[in-house]
Amino acid sequence: MSRNAWIALAALGSLGLLLGALAFQHLGGLAPCKMCLWQRWPHVAAALIGLGALALGRWSHGRILPWLGMLAVLTSAAIAAYHTGVERGWWQGPSSCTGGGGGDLLRIDGPLDMVMCDAVAWQMLGLSMASWNMLASLMLATMWVMAARR
Repeated sequence: MSRNAWIALAALGSLGLLLGALAFQHLGGLAPCKMCLWQRWPHVAAALIGLGALALGRWSHGRILPWLGMLAVLTSAAIAAYHTGVERGWWQGPSSCTGGGGGDLLRIDGPLDMVMCDAVAWQMLGLSMASWNMLASLMLATMWVMAARR
């Protein structure tokens, strides 16, 4: 495949993950937790980087952009790995969005519908959305590498 095809595929993959997350949220009624939202921003960056890389081609910083796209999706994968560990109880998450923490969870004036980061809202084949995002993000990182090496 060509460099542009790999870039387009990787950028569309990030866009697809974003649209899927928004569908779960707005159509499926599954409100995201704080860490779920953190995982979305690197995919926004990757989609924009892909658009920029396709527009610039190999001019100027166009050669660097696929590596930046890879870093963006790896950032999402790292956040998702951390989130997965919090969900499985392997380590403690931020006190502001986990059931075991104190902080602003005990405040009366805080949001009543806060979604806990350590609660799995949806899973398939034993993996949560964070786990699936981690796997998908790692696959997208591979696509970005393929684009960068073309």
